[in-house]
Amino acid sequence: MKYLVILGDGMADRPIESLGNKTPLEYAKTPTMDELAAKGEIGMVHTIPDGMKPGSDTANLSVLGYDPRKYYSGRSPLEALSIGVPMKDTDVALRCNIVTLSEEEDTYEERTMIDHSASEISTEDCAVLLEAVRKELETDIYRFYLGTSYRHCLIWDHGEVVDLVQPHDILGQKIGDKLPKQKDLYDMMKKSYDILVNHSINIERKKKGLHPANSCWFWGAGTKPFLSPFEEKTHLKGAMISAVDLLKGIAVGSSMKVITVDGANGGLDTNYEGKAQAAVDVLTKDNYDFVYVHLEGPDEMGHQGSVEKKVTAIERLDSRIIKPIVEGLEAAGEDFRMVILPDHPTPICIRTHSSESVPYLLYDSTKPRTETWHYNEKEAAQTDNFIEKGHKLIEYLLQM
Repeated sequence: MKYLVILGDGMADRPIESLGNKTPLEYAKTPTMDELAAKGEIGMVHTIPDGMKPGSDTANLSVLGYDPRKYYSGRSPLEALSIGVPMKDTDVALRCNIVTLSEEEDTYEERTMIDHSASEISTEDCAVLLEAVRKELETDIYRFYLGTSYRHCLIWDHGEVVDLVQPHDILGQKIGDKLPKQKDLYDMMKKSYDILVNHSINIERKKKGLHPANSCWFWGAGTKPFLSPFEEKTHLKGAMISAVDLLKGIAVGSSMKVITVDGANGGLDTNYEGKAQAAVDVLTKDNYDFVYVHLEGPDEMGHQGSVEKKVTAIERLDSRIIKPIVEGLEAAGEDFRMVILPDHPTPICIRTHSSESVPYLLYDSTKPRTETWHYNEKEAAQTDNFIEKGHKLIEYLLQM
């Protein structure tokens, strides 16, 4: 038996008037997921422990079977693991987004958060911008490390786990009262704007109608994580397929194989087919037992507030990842159990994460059923199936 988690990041949502009061998942054309729902089981699972912030960090730890209350030490340390940052026990890691702030105001504090991803800037462009920041701001205490796209890392030697604001939570808001209370972090963010605002890359981006990547934004502070190995917990060889450093970091921390897919970028136009083929190959050719396939697109489109693009991301997940994986495993004669779900909602109306329970779809190729369900939030909530603690979902999938 092979096991899979296919996760559409932020895929869950709330009813939207322009979609006829349906959610994007309910509105999207998802024939593969609906067919699997009619042969399997749907229900709701609560992935965010009560009292914890709704984030992809806590939620994906839950889905992989790690209780966030026990294992969570911050988002950025997990991302640091992914990019090979050598963290000491006394280090604090922070996410360093390269963001877009408004430029019309006279002072940094009066500026508005326009885009937490700077139009999903490429890693190549960001490498140049981050190097400019590093030359001016890096010290023995603060060290910058390149990640992917707009997502990078700052390591603070003998630092503090300070409370910092997530940039995707304040889109369209002035940043003055959202800035760090810690003076060094505040000063570096402010200086980064002066370094980047007139950089040649940003001048060209504005000519092309793209958002300039004109400031660093620090958030997600945490200490070095300690995760028990996934194989030790489950007795299964596991692999992770994701374009996002956070998910790769969770895999590194839990001693799972990290599979890099060319062209996978965490955006709407990622390499869907490459991810699907990698999942089939690792299960059928490399003889792994478990694979976790993560798609970032629905979450990014939720943050952008784009109804149309979020629907598109969900439809592409259905037709270009789930369908070829199912067909590939069936063609190889493999028995498999698969769960499909979001990690958390990213409702279009708020453009950030929320803590509501999310719908899951569980399919067992050896035990097809005959149901009339479709896979979406509304119908999943109408069932009696509810998993209260998200980190127990993996036990249900694996029949532990």
